[in-house]
Amino acid sequence: MKRIVGISLGSSTRDHSVTVELKGERYSIERIGVDGNMNKMIEIIRELDGKVDAFGLGGMDLYIYAVNRRYEFRDARRISRAAKKTPIVDGSGLKNTLERRTIEKLAEQTNLFVESKKVLLMSAMDRLGMAQAFEKVGCKMTYGDLLFVLNLPVPLSSLKTLAAIARVLAPLVGQLPFTMIYPTGSKQTINKPRFVRYFYDNDIIAGDFHFIRRYMPAELPGKTIVTNTVTRDDVKYLRERKLKTLITTTPEMEGRSFGTNVLEALLVCMAGGKEELSEEHYYSLLEELDLKPGITEL
Repeated sequence: MKRIVGISLGSSTRDHSVTVELKGERYSIERIGVDGNMNKMIEIIRELDGKVDAFGLGGMDLYIYAVNRRYEFRDARRISRAAKKTPIVDGSGLKNTLERRTIEKLAEQTNLFVESKKVLLMSAMDRLGMAQAFEKVGCKMTYGDLLFVLNLPVPLSSLKTLAAIARVLAPLVGQLPFTMIYPTGSKQTINKPRFVRYFYDNDIIAGDFHFIRRYMPAELPGKTIVTNTVTRDDVKYLRERKLKTLITTTPEMEGRSFGTNVLEALLVCMAGGKEELSEEHYYSLLEELDLKPGITEL
């Protein structure tokens, strides 16, 4: 049996493990949270290196994207280097393929985009594929990269503008401690509403669940959320806040959807253990598995 382990900078209260069978092979998939402790992440990776088949790097990104450029986070690179034998991925390969494909399938198979929708995407640099797909199906976009990452009151509506700003800011942001720009550990469960008018002004709220939970207002009646990495408790949380529909881009496995990093690690494992696959290879594997977005009416 193959073993995939997601090591997350997030809370250990969200840990989960499942065993699945795909294409005749059994896979053990588990998530281990370290409550914001990067040194513990490194220790666990070193301990399991060579003993598991693939790692997912959770709760942080190795890379962020702005159209045709990729920027690296220093903290994430330091952690990923602890893996000498086992491939380690952060989910960015799937964000640019699975999530793009998810939006396209929703447009083809549901009525979600029959009327033009306004979408708040928490960070386009974290989810470029999703951003481009939303634009392709005719959505009016608000990108929250400056609002929610840097706490600057500057909403963006153009990926071209974001790319120009990123050329200046992204290399600097990548050198900051990751905990300064993303909620980790116990911070993931603390709600601190920020720039709430952009939540109210849009029909769809999309992106990283922890970003959304951290900054959303107390109630969002009638809104749709497009995200992943949600547990049963998260679904209950969203229902209590009166959201209408939850769409997850990764499939549910025994009561929760794992992050893109864990699913990408699974695909890498299925492909024979190469750390980075081409977009074409990811698309081929996704077609074989025929993964479908989860849609829950809240």
